[in-house]
Amino acid sequence: MTAAVELRGVRLGHGGPPVVHDIDLEVGVAETVVILGPSGSGKSTLLSAIAGFIRPLAGTVRIAGRLVDGPATNVPPERRSVGVVFQHDALWPHLRVLETVAYPIRRRGLDRTAAEAIARGFLERMGIADLADRRPAQLSGGEQQRTGLARALAREAAVYLLDEPTAHLDTALKGTLQAEMAEQCRRTGAAVLYATHDVAEALAVADRVALVRDGRLVQVGTPIEVYERPVDAWAARLTGIASVLTATPDGVPNTAGSGHVLVRPDWVLLGGELPGRVLAVRFRGSHTDTELTTPFGPLVVRSPGTPSLSVGQPASWQLRRCWPLQDGEAVKP
Repeated sequence: MTAAVELRGVRLGHGGPPVVHDIDLEVGVAETVVILGPSGSGKSTLLSAIAGFIRPLAGTVRIAGRLVDGPATNVPPERRSVGVVFQHDALWPHLRVLETVAYPIRRRGLDRTAAEAIARGFLERMGIADLADRRPAQLSGGEQQRTGLARALAREAAVYLLDEPTAHLDTALKGTLQAEMAEQCRRTGAAVLYATHDVAEALAVADRVALVRDGRLVQVGTPIEVYERPVDAWAARLTGIASVLTATPDGVPNTAGSGHVLVRPDWVLLGGELPGRVLAVRFRGSHTDTELTTPFGPLVVRSPGTPSLSVGQPASWQLRRCWPLQDGEAVKP
């Protein structure tokens, strides 16, 4: 099957040294790929190139099998069948919210009345139907972001490029909009490239996650793969709370220093044969994270409910599972 998006050897820059290096990546039809990385890692630059706002220094970009960027090809953004939502989305200042969302629908050939009826449906699903007659200057940052997302979804594009699309929204609203995006893509078969530095969001919405460091792909895999089997300690810490303990090659902690293991907070239980002392206690509502000092390195343990230990107390623990690391890279099973 033809990929919705295909990048081959893509290198990008802004007039100076490259900031994105030789990216190879495919996104399938109806697939959501989340680009996860810290600020400045090249996430937004990569999305801008796919949208057609930046020309690659090298490599090719294909959308639905069609070459849109290459050494002798450059298809303009409006002809790429992409819907774009950036973190600081530019809304037309002279258009009301309803007109903004109706615009891409009208471009498909519908008259104003029909287009605005469809647009009102998107506004209702975004929770901003009561803002239909306002202009961008009358909206909060979160309301502007929801308007931009509604406009993008109204286009019914083959590919959606979403750059931190829920950055200004509260947790409950994030979940609602994520569900709406998923339903839109399921219904239309659209693909999504979704850039974020929010780990929980990435793992929740992705079919696959692409980890990016300094403009390079570090690992691409399912949310379970990148969380449970990261390629190195950097990838482990990017995808969640990670303790890296001194370990023997078979993954059993000891003080000899021969190799390391990754341990996630939910891979450890309090109570057991291994020694430690409580360094910090952080109550999170549904669970408590307890940080221990141990002979093998600092360790975070996640337990359901309220705290059972206090800072300074001795504590014992046991290891349920771990992922072996050696010289910063995962040892393959």
